[in-house]
Amino acid sequence: MSDLVVSLPADAGLREAVGEVPGVEFVEWDLDDPAPRERFDLVVPPYWNSHRRLARLEGVDVRLVQWQSIGYNGVARHLPRGVPFANATTVHEASTAELALALTLASQRGIPEFVRDGEARRWDLRTFPSLADRRVLLVGYGGVSKAIEARLAGFEVEITRLARTAREERNLAGDTVEVRGFDELHARLGEAEIVMLAVPLTDETEGLIDAEALAAMRDGALLVNVARGPVVDTDALVVELRAGRLRAALDVTDPEPLPAEHPLWACPGTLISPHVGGDSGAMLPRMAALIRRQIERMRAGEAPENLIDLA
Repeated sequence: MSDLVVSLPADAGLREAVGEVPGVEFVEWDLDDPAPRERFDLVVPPYWNSHRRLARLEGVDVRLVQWQSIGYNGVARHLPRGVPFANATTVHEASTAELALALTLASQRGIPEFVRDGEARRWDLRTFPSLADRRVLLVGYGGVSKAIEARLAGFEVEITRLARTAREERNLAGDTVEVRGFDELHARLGEAEIVMLAVPLTDETEGLIDAEALAAMRDGALLVNVARGPVVDTDALVVELRAGRLRAALDVTDPEPLPAEHPLWACPGTLISPHVGGDSGAMLPRMAALIRRQIERMRAGEAPENLIDLA
């Protein structure tokens, strides 16, 4: 007899990756239809577009909702009050950091231009800026920024860290580093040659990089956004990009998906990927491992990982 009931979505490969867990009944449920059980120990919604589906949990006895993303903006508007919620910290940090570094390297070393030259069979020798010796500003200093910092370790850059509150904190290498506060944002933007955004989307960070912040950036600086689109004022960014004063590498945009007619597509010095930062081959096994850990914590009577206070 099962002692735990866990709902999993039909996301490709997830059920197989979680595997069989003795004493657990797995139920497939995408939250598109009424709940197939009155009670669940663990509910895992689909990875994409699940915010509104959380309303299906109204009246269902749920011990924990396990989100598949790190970001959870908008969840509180749809999740019934009192339902415990955990995000997917530990799942996406490495992949998102990889993409942030890939976007940065591609933008710095002219890879988009070389790809276009290759398609035209055109040999055009040009010099592009390095990543080495650049001043990098990390805006936000959570798991993603720490993973980015670890991957920048071999690139001989100067890193400044910025977060909501100034503090000293240990990085992934175990070193104590200085984290400056958001009150220094404009001053630090003026020093950096590469600005990498990895903050959660909150009331405080929405529009954080507005026209005034963009104006504070150095001429030719690169803005890399792997956070959320609304962290940046898109209209103000388009003005700077069209003028050729700034460059951008964006995994997230506002709006999203970015419409085909949106001016951001045609801006010079701009590289766009379609919000794929955390969606790599590393996601599935890490998500499955997190689900199994949450099950074991429930059995042991321990608090779940990554609980978020949505109040």
